[in-house]
Amino acid sequence: MTEPRPFNRSRPIMEAAPARQSSSAEPPLLAARDAVVVCDLGRLRVLAIGGADAASFLHGQLSSDIKGLPLGACAHTSFNSPKGRMLANFPIWRDPANQESFRVLLPDDIAQPVAKRLSMYVLRSKVTLQDVSAQTCRLGVGGPAGAEALVRALGNAPAPFAVATAGDATILGLPGPRYIVIVAVASAGAARDALLHHAAAAPYEVWQWLTIRAGVPVVTAATQDAFVAQTANWDVLGGVDFQKGCYTGQEIIARTQYLGRLKERAFLFHVDRSGVQSGERIFSEAYAGQPCGTVANAAAAPGGGTDLLVVLQVAAAERGDARLGAPDGPLLAALPLPYAIPAASEPRKRIV
Repeated sequence: MTEPRPFNRSRPIMEAAPARQSSSAEPPLLAARDAVVVCDLGRLRVLAIGGADAASFLHGQLSSDIKGLPLGACAHTSFNSPKGRMLANFPIWRDPANQESFRVLLPDDIAQPVAKRLSMYVLRSKVTLQDVSAQTCRLGVGGPAGAEALVRALGNAPAPFAVATAGDATILGLPGPRYIVIVAVASAGAARDALLHHAAAAPYEVWQWLTIRAGVPVVTAATQDAFVAQTANWDVLGGVDFQKGCYTGQEIIARTQYLGRLKERAFLFHVDRSGVQSGERIFSEAYAGQPCGTVANAAAAPGGGTDLLVVLQVAAAERGDARLGAPDGPLLAALPLPYAIPAASEPRKRIV
C-alpha cells in the first residue's frame, strides 16, 4: 500500500503526466491518467431554468453570483438547505442561444428532487424549470491530452469556466482540466465519432475519477444535506460569492466564514480497497473511535484500489491516521490536492 504522505495545506499543484496519443486498446483509467478519454455522461441530467425572472430567481437561491454570470462563462454553484448544507452543487451557465435561460448539470440520483425543491421557491416569479436531458447527449473529455483532442475534433477547448460553441455543441471548460460537451441528439453521433478519433472511450466511472483528482466534490443522494459549502472546499473552488445578497442557507455559510473556525475540509486520499461508497464514515484515534469524516466521492484508481475525496476533521488529516469504515479499517494514504487549502483562522468575535 502507498505510504501516507504528511499533511500539507500548501502543497503545490500536481504535475500532469506528459501527453501522448491514446490507444483505443488502452484500459480507460490508464488513458485518463496518461492521455485522453471521452466519457459517457448520460448519468448527468440537464436542467433548464428560463424566463424573464430566471436570473434574479437563481441569484436568490444559489451560492454564486448568477446575475453577474456573463454569456460565454460557467461557474460552480450550490443549492443549500436553510441550515446551510448543500443539497446539490453543480456547474451553471447561460444558454448561448437565450440570455434569459440557464443550464445546470445534476447527478441523476438527485436531479428530480432538486428540481422539485427549487420549483417550490418560484411562487409568482416568471420562471420555468424543465429537464431537457432527452434533447441532448452529454460527453466528458479529460486527461493530459484532452485540450489537444478537443481542438482536433471540435475546433475548440475553452479555458476553465469558459463556454464555447462548435456547431450544435456547447463545450464547458472545468478545472482538471476537464471538458463537458453537450450536443443536440441529431448531431451526437458525429461529435462522438470525431472525439473517438483522438480519445479512448470510457464509462462514467472514469469521469468520476477525473473529477475526484481535480479535487471537486459532487453531492449525491448519499451526501445530500451533509456538508456546509466550505467543508467541501466549495469556497476555494469558487462556488460561493461572499459579497452577494441573501440566498437560501446564506446566513449559516456566512457565519461559518466570518465567525467560526472551520474544523473540516475536503481532502484527497487513496485506499487499497475497492467498492468504496459515498457516505462511508472515516475514523481517527484523535476522536476516540467516533466517526470524524465522510466519503464524499470514490472511484477506482488506475493502479488499483480507490481514490476518494473525504470531508474530514482537519485534526484527523494532520494526524495522518484516518481509516475507512472503522477504527481498525484500512489506512488512508494522503494525496495532494491540485489547489491549496487555506489555513484555519481563529474564530472572530461577534460585534455587539
